[in-house]
Amino acid sequence: MILGASGQIARWVIRELANDAAIRQTLFLRHTRKLHGKAPANARVLEGDVLDKAALADAMVGQDLVYANLTGDDIDEQARAVIAAMQAAGVSRLVFVTSLGIYDELPGKFQKWNKTMIGKELKPFRRAADAIEASGLDYTILRPAWLTDENKVDYETTAKGETFKGTEVSRRSVADLIAKIIATPSLHSRANLGVNKPGTDGDKPSFY
Repeated sequence: MILGASGQIARWVIRELANDAAIRQTLFLRHTRKLHGKAPANARVLEGDVLDKAALADAMVGQDLVYANLTGDDIDEQARAVIAAMQAAGVSRLVFVTSLGIYDELPGKFQKWNKTMIGKELKPFRRAADAIEASGLDYTILRPAWLTDENKVDYETTAKGETFKGTEVSRRSVADLIAKIIATPSLHSRANLGVNKPGTDGDKPSFY
């Protein structure tokens, strides 16, 4: 199940999985019109809000893996709702996208710049990550660098506790990693990973 299925990273994931006959996608989003009728043949579309307990509980039945592509200043509340619904339905595998910088893990001047740009917004993302790690679920938390629309797959990862590398990464690259985890759920089990494009180290992303 893909939560927040109209998101830009999610759209790449949906496309990656579209031709896999072994996968059935459940696309869960607030407004189905945002898909513009482009759901693939192996997908069913459900309209709902993750904070609607009944809707999320119904959608969770029979799922094997949940990928959450959520955002907002209440993302910690959304994360707790997802955790509760998964635990109630007996679904354990979760891939959850948060943000770089939630652990002050960026190097030097990039850390200072990032904090100036989005420091306040990162607090609920950190709380979401903490809740997921404490949940007992089989999670993978991803912390992408600043996102680009480059139509190219090129990325590397860092583990929690390591200094983050790079300043940017393409949405398609993050989607590639997520699709690989969906295809092989044991991949990056209970991992918390930074994701960046190699060679983009600096004081800030190139587009700033």
